Order: sequence, then structure tokens, then C-alpha cells
Amino acid sequence: MTVTASLAENLLGTGVVSTTPVAGGDICVATRLRLTDGTNALIKTRPNAPARFFAIEAAGLEQLRTAGGAPVPEVLGVNEECLILSWIEPGKPQPETAESFGRALSATHAAGAPTFGAEKDGFIGLAPLPNGPKDTWEEFFAVRRVLPYLKAAQDRGHLTSDQAATIEKTIRRLPELSGPAETPALLHGDLWSGNLVWGMDQQVWLVDPAVHGGHRETDIAMLSLFGAPHLERIIDSYNEVTPLAEGWRDRLGLHQLHPLLVHTVLFGGAYGARATAVAQQLIAPTNS
Repeated sequence: MTVTASLAENLLGTGVVSTTPVAGGDICVATRLRLTDGTNALIKTRPNAPARFFAIEAAGLEQLRTAGGAPVPEVLGVNEECLILSWIEPGKPQPETAESFGRALSATHAAGAPTFGAEKDGFIGLAPLPNGPKDTWEEFFAVRRVLPYLKAAQDRGHLTSDQAATIEKTIRRLPELSGPAETPALLHGDLWSGNLVWGMDQQVWLVDPAVHGGHRETDIAMLSLFGAPHLERIIDSYNEVTPLAEGWRDRLGLHQLHPLLVHTVLFGGAYGARATAVAQQLIAPTNS
């Protein structure tokens, strides 16, 4: 029996008939489990994972589940070594599924949050994610999302001082760039297409969250950053239920500064230049 199977059996209290590697993420090892009761499950493992890494993910999934919006897999078991979820049989992205997902995501956001931030810090990928609450989104975005990663990117030599100064100038202008005020929405927080599972059941399932209270345009911007199947169908159906504020497309780059800086910290390369270009566009004279 494999170590993974032993982990699952000890945590679930049931036998594992077989295990199959699952392609995908580069952070954790994912394995499909076939259990003695005939059901399937997914186990995620990572050697020497940060403390509470899997527990925080499980808690975020539970928050999203109770919101009653977009579906999430059921947490079957969790400890410091692994996370076990119900198996979602993957299917092909369909336009109709995209439309229903847009409506479901709207319901997730509408569940709301008590504040901008969260009770506990978390992770985005393997990067620490500070979540200390703030009264306004602008302050939260500046001190919890942009500035920590801006400093880390500089410390690692992935951003020049001139690039950092451009991004800092953008952050100083947040009050005029951020659009109409909104109450905190319940966000997935890392909503790129790789964290969507298009199921055989014609639903889009959310996985790998970085849950917090934030601005709903943040999730839309993350979906747009790296592209998603039938993206415009998703956004159109979202807008039919809870329309985004006027000018939201012009603000996508603002919300994308955080994930671009996270990628700058983790991977360097062209991400720092891309973040700087976004910042320059935001503060260009035509946007003043």
C-alpha cells in the first residue's frame, strides 16, 4: 500500500482500493482514490507543507459552501499532511455551464463578508496572504495585497526601484481609481481558470480558494488575467444578476496588480514588467 493510501485510510476510516495520479497543480500532488464503498475521492499532499496549509484551504471551502452560490467539493478529511475532497468528474466547458456559473458566482459574492479581510491569514499558492481586516477596500488592497508583495519583489531583485515607484504612485491614487464604494463581498480570492473544475454534472466547481472579504471586481479581474473558457458568457450572466459598477473593465488592471506581484515574487521574469506596465496605464494622463 502506498503512503498516500495509508494517509487516506487512517483519516477516512475506510479502505482504498486503488490510487491514480491526477495531472494539474504544481504546488501539491493530487491523487484520485477509489474507496471500498465504491465512491471516489481526491487527496492532495505536499511534503513539509506550511503549518495549517491544508486546514486553511478546508476552512475556505467550507465558507464558500455555506454561501450557497458556486459549488465546492465536500471536505472529507484534513490534517497537517493532506486534504481529502469529494471527487468531481471533469467534463468539457460548455456555454450554458458558463452562464450558470456566472449566476452562481454572483450569489457567492452576494453572501457578503463582515469586513475587508479575514480573521486569519492564509495562502495564495505557497505565498503567505495577509488578511488583517481593514475598514475600507482601498486601505486593505494597499497594505494587505500590494505593498507586502511589492517589498518582497524588490528584496528578491525582481523589481527595480523605478518600477516599484510607479506601482507605489498608483497605490497613492487608489481613492480616485477604485470606482464606486462597495460592501465586502465573499471572494474565492484566487479565481484563475485553473481553480475552476468544469464538471460532468454541468456545474463549475470552485477549488483552491484564498477566501476573504473583498471587492467583487477582484475575482472578475483574476478570471480575466489568464483567461477562462467562455469568459464573456460568465461575465454577462453575472451582470444580469448583480451588475458590476460602470467602468469595471477599466479597473481590471488595478485588481490584477496583486496577482501579478505575487507572480513577480514567486517567478520573477516578465511579471514585474507586466505589473509596472499595468500601473503606468492606470495613472496615464488619459486616466486622470
